[in-house]
Amino acid sequence: MILESARLDVLPGQEDAFLAAFAQARPLISVQPGFVSLRLLRCLDPGGESRFLLQVEWERLEDHTEGFRRSAEYQRWRELLHHFYSPFPLVEHFGSDGLG
Repeated sequence: MILESARLDVLPGQEDAFLAAFAQARPLISVQPGFVSLRLLRCLDPGGESRFLLQVEWERLEDHTEGFRRSAEYQRWRELLHHFYSPFPLVEHFGSDGLG
């Protein structure tokens, strides 16, 4: 299992529009081969109202990097969401190291 993690800094004042666009984008990723689950969490710290954490579980790294990112659905995902971010998010992938 692979965990994709991205901190999303949304342009201030665009949070509601981002959440509406994310609701439209969510089905685009959830139908991808190898998709397991998705969580979008909002920062609770003072001053962090525009920050979100996206966590997506994939069966394999390639399901995200080669499957989803090369799909037609990803192009629509980009159109819906990428203009909300500043700076553009760093996306990282994590896997089990056998310790737990």
